[in-house]
Amino acid sequence: MYAPPELPLDLQQSLYDQIADALVDKGYIILPSALPETITTPLYQHLDGLSPRQMQPAGIGREQDHQLKGDIRRDQIRWLGQQHPAEADYLDWMADLREGLNRRLFMGLFDYEAHFSHYRPGAFYKRHLDAFRGQTNRVLTTVLYLNPEWAEQDGGELLIWPTPDSDSIIERVVPRMGTLVIFLSEQFPHEVLPAAADRYSIAGWFRVNTSINNQIDPPS
Repeated sequence: MYAPPELPLDLQQSLYDQIADALVDKGYIILPSALPETITTPLYQHLDGLSPRQMQPAGIGREQDHQLKGDIRRDQIRWLGQQHPAEADYLDWMADLREGLNRRLFMGLFDYEAHFSHYRPGAFYKRHLDAFRGQTNRVLTTVLYLNPEWAEQDGGELLIWPTPDSDSIIERVVPRMGTLVIFLSEQFPHEVLPAAADRYSIAGWFRVNTSINNQIDPPS
């Protein structure tokens, strides 16, 4: 089991209890500093050092339905893998969280996929759902923010609505360094507002395996 040196095992288990309880109670949780700085700081340094050619314009849809829609989203992304140590440490932390949530909630979380997101000043992502009931295998969304010294006047907040048909915002999350947001993918529409500065994050999804014949669904 993966356990960062700054977070003893009993505190790590307590964190998983807190996340599981919140998901049962209201379907989401916002944690100001869930991950240790030994993970978040290298991630920020790694992402900040990527060249523009290492990122790609983000689209919407999966596989053959994937398309670029600049009127809906304008961020740049790069998928995480195990090759870089900072990325591997983050994916290992999430793998341990997946195991912890499966033990507590029996969610059947099968794997995890994630990408860096870079929102240049003025970039945005209009209100959307990460999953639609019965149409995807993404069940739990995570967002980790990597923005040191972010101020409220920099904008770029994450807006969250309680249901797809709601007009009332329940959360407005400032994308400060180390803040982790977790929510049920099918339930909560959300939006990224334009920012006045470069805005960095990692968007990720825990998935269940809905394929047949033991073949894993492809990542987006």
